[in-house]
Amino acid sequence: MLQIQDISVSYGKRGALALKNISLEMKPGEILGVVGESGSGKSTLLRAVLGCLPGEGYVSQGDILFEGNSLLTCSGEEWRRLRGREISIIFQDSGAMINPIRRIGSQFVEYILTHEHMSRREAWNRGAKMLEGMGLPQGERMMRSYPFQLSGGMRQRVGIAMAMTFQPKLLLADEPTSALDVSTQAQIVRQMLKLRESYGTGILVVTHNLGVAAYMADRILVMRQGQVVEAGSREEILGNPKEAYTKELLASVPAMGGERFV
Repeated sequence: MLQIQDISVSYGKRGALALKNISLEMKPGEILGVVGESGSGKSTLLRAVLGCLPGEGYVSQGDILFEGNSLLTCSGEEWRRLRGREISIIFQDSGAMINPIRRIGSQFVEYILTHEHMSRREAWNRGAKMLEGMGLPQGERMMRSYPFQLSGGMRQRVGIAMAMTFQPKLLLADEPTSALDVSTQAQIVRQMLKLRESYGTGILVVTHNLGVAAYMADRILVMRQGQVVEAGSREEILGNPKEAYTKELLASVPAMGGERFV
């Protein structure tokens, strides 16, 4: 489904490298976890896939293929059809990505109508149904709410609901649990796993939380300073890491009673 072929990402006229020679493949319905410390290039990788690198960022080498087609040659109209329908993204704090002075329903309806022709009432009903499907009670009331009236976990569910409206084949998740308390993190992770179960969605999840990657990922990619340090199945990376940096990451996970839960 997704193939990243030896890409490098550069910024500015001098071409300062943020990513160097990154390659990976994802099958339909697979969950791939990308882990590493802050500044390792995890979020840059997601933005490169979605074609929205900030500032003067650009893919300076390699190619990114989605279902056999290069994303690097997409026109603006092709990206409009892909984003939201085939490929969606959940941000680290969905609340920060929602306009604080507009009701949830107003923004949700606008999002739906951008991608599909229907009446505003039909779009409203679909939005309310999606919110309820993400575990938010009383979808109509949620649609009439302002973002500040919702908790962090509720806002994150709103972000997931919007991202999954058109049942995309690939979901990009950029630190989707880091702004939440531990109990809410667990709820969001379970919600994301249900997406794969219900829709067969492939998920590329970026996280610095090894516990999240250990729980939900089929395979794990370890990044450091813009490069892939190690890659393999969850069992290989967590049970038998080869690289010193991966071992250091695992050793940094807090232990309880002498046991680490990754």
